[in-house]
Amino acid sequence: MENGPAGAGGPAGPRRRRVRRTVPLPLLLPALVGLAFLLLPLLALLVRAPWSSLPEQLTSAEVWQALRLSLVCATAATALSLVIGVPLAWLLARTDFPGRGLVRALVTLPLVLPPVVGGVALLLALGRNGIVGQWLDAWFGITLPFTTAGVILAETFVAMPFLVISVEGTLRAADPRYEEAATTLGASRFTAFRRVTLPLIAPGIAAGSVLAWARALGEFGATITFAGNFPGRTQTMPLAVYLALQTDPAAAIALSLVLLTVSIAVLAALRDRWMTTT
Repeated sequence: MENGPAGAGGPAGPRRRRVRRTVPLPLLLPALVGLAFLLLPLLALLVRAPWSSLPEQLTSAEVWQALRLSLVCATAATALSLVIGVPLAWLLARTDFPGRGLVRALVTLPLVLPPVVGGVALLLALGRNGIVGQWLDAWFGITLPFTTAGVILAETFVAMPFLVISVEGTLRAADPRYEEAATTLGASRFTAFRRVTLPLIAPGIAAGSVLAWARALGEFGATITFAGNFPGRTQTMPLAVYLALQTDPAAAIALSLVLLTVSIAVLAALRDRWMTTT
């Protein structure tokens, strides 16, 4: 009696011989060096942290002021990203129009653009003499640079692409036939989007929101360029870390630990998406 083809399942098939997976040394050593390169700075931060004076450092008025402003601005930037980013992601995933590839490239451009360049671009667009900002100032008396609103706009500029990419990927994975069935039954496309699509892609929106929030919380370059570094008004946690590093390194380490804790919390929230090996 002949055996079935190799790899066939079932009790009659031949047992597959378990192959021992070994890691070649030329791959293992660079991998370990890469892992150490990523972990060593974080370990140094923990080792050099002023643990004895940490409560005093973290309860100072300046820290709470910067932390509160960071949380408020990051949350507002995430909300603004949701309002304008989710429709943009739907447009990219569900419609076909000329230049869609170019639009997608422009949406992802802030991901690779140096944040300082993003801040300069925001100044040229929304600054008091910017191509739009001059009209906002002349017609409505609205000045955005070096204000808390400017911080929110700078953080939205760098964080919204994370939300758009996450939601667009979720939309492409979602079955469009549910929306088509809803429109066939008489619902408008907006009603189908609101009642069918949004519940389907809610996990993707949540993951994208967390990513955007974390990116906004750690934003530095565009913020300091467009909004400046004024305590109580535009000084967020990353800017406070930069300022403290020049005058009080212990305070800078304490502030960095707060941001590190937030980053770990974000990873824990997204563990099903990023921390699984299957």
